[in-house]
Amino acid sequence: MTLLITGANGRLGSQIAQRISDATLRLVDLPELDISDFDAVQRYFAVHRPSTVIHCAAWTDVDGCATDPQRAVRMNGLGTGNLAVACATVGAEMLYISTNEVFDGTRTDRPYWEYDTPNPINPYGYSKYVGEQELVRVLPRHYIVRTAWLFAHGGKNFVHSILRAVQSGKDLRVVTDEIANPTYTNDLAEAVLQLLNTKRYGTYHLVNEGQASRWEFARYILDQAGYSHTPITPITSEEWQRASRPPAHGGLMNVSANHLGITLRSWQSAVDAFLQADGNLSHD
Repeated sequence: MTLLITGANGRLGSQIAQRISDATLRLVDLPELDISDFDAVQRYFAVHRPSTVIHCAAWTDVDGCATDPQRAVRMNGLGTGNLAVACATVGAEMLYISTNEVFDGTRTDRPYWEYDTPNPINPYGYSKYVGEQELVRVLPRHYIVRTAWLFAHGGKNFVHSILRAVQSGKDLRVVTDEIANPTYTNDLAEAVLQLLNTKRYGTYHLVNEGQASRWEFARYILDQAGYSHTPITPITSEEWQRASRPPAHGGLMNVSANHLGITLRSWQSAVDAFLQADGNLSHD
């Protein structure tokens, strides 16, 4: 088996790569391969002929996508379509990392299941949904994996941003009306590889169990890191101006993956493990 990971320099792609030892592994990212270039993708696949593609590459700057929606569709949507065509040409299967932002966030009775109808409300979510449609249209042997609110070691993420803010003495203001599933990249990487081994193609939600508001997420981080007495001012999304509007109720439920025996721990346990690994978990 020859396995290709796009976006291999990213935090998810690199985590998946670290867990693979029994395959011929190819790692690709910009500038080696621009997935929005159809001809370049075809040439790359003709030479390397992967049997499985894990497609992590994406333009994930949600606010950037809002300011340049055409580029978002070109990179996240049509770029995924280019890979799907190339996979079909060489007989490869493909796993595509998508997002909870394909939903509009109006469902309040329960988290979204895999076959609820997408209705993206911002350019990032729309571009990722275009990618889903391109993949379904072209390649029957596919997995769509939707996830949410990833936090990973290294680089910029919500956990580190909250801790840096409190350590620098900044006043914390966090929204209460945006809800989703905080998800540890390490846990997602494990689940992705488990799913690939099933050969049960389809659409899956892979997030740490449970959902929280941004405020609840931040409060838990501070409590577990030894800052339980640090206040966080609750605000609404209307008070936090940004270019993109995320879905208000963007929680996902792992219905299909659970049916296959693939489960992820609670988001609280995942945060504890993350803080422990970074040396930030309080033992008070």
